[in-house]
Amino acid sequence: MPRYNIVPNAVPRVDREGGVSPCAACPIREIAVCGALQSDELGALAEILDGIAVEAGSAIFYEGDPARHVFNVTTGAVRLSRLLPDGRRQITGFLFPGDFLGLAYDETYTYTAEPIERSALCRFPRASFETLLDGHPRMERRLLGLASNELATAQDQMVLLGRKTAREKLASFLITLSRRAERRGQGANPVHVPMTRTDIADYLGLTIETVSRTFTALRKAGLIEQLPDHAVRLTDSEDLLAIAGD
Repeated sequence: MPRYNIVPNAVPRVDREGGVSPCAACPIREIAVCGALQSDELGALAEILDGIAVEAGSAIFYEGDPARHVFNVTTGAVRLSRLLPDGRRQITGFLFPGDFLGLAYDETYTYTAEPIERSALCRFPRASFETLLDGHPRMERRLLGLASNELATAQDQMVLLGRKTAREKLASFLITLSRRAERRGQGANPVHVPMTRTDIADYLGLTIETVSRTFTALRKAGLIEQLPDHAVRLTDSEDLLAIAGD
């Protein structure tokens, strides 16, 4: 059974009387995998998708679930995680509008995907999506590019976990969030940080106490300002970049 709400007509179907596909008006289309499609090709995509809404505290899918769908995030933020053999959780990434998830080489998902704030996604049946890719090589190349970016991000994460101090890790994390927001066409500063301290700790390989102390140290040094609504202002981006080593 789905762990989220399917929203009827959240993404209306193509107007068969000659109207334009609603995907053409999607605000994140240009940064998403569907940005590779021409306007006259969007109808085929709209035909196979449902809009879903998922509340924080629910799950889009769990590690080990059958990989029947793929998804594109349109609003909100999603946490990706895996369970380690000893039962601990390792967060492997965070996704934002325009990001794609659910690709699987086997028949099951290899990670858990959970919203950290109310999120909306386009959901595609995996088999139908793969068939669509066969007929649209530009979209397939775009998806390959996204997969390559994921690999580069995973390599950066290995360096982050293995070679950096807590201060360097948190500075890198904030700079990365800022850059990703800018690529989405949003303001790069202040940075929206919807994750909990626990989430950040599990992503950076730190304890919650260390994350809290490091936030406090950066604030006292005048490098950041913590604002309401999960926002962090980078008051000295150049020094943060120097600390991060980016």
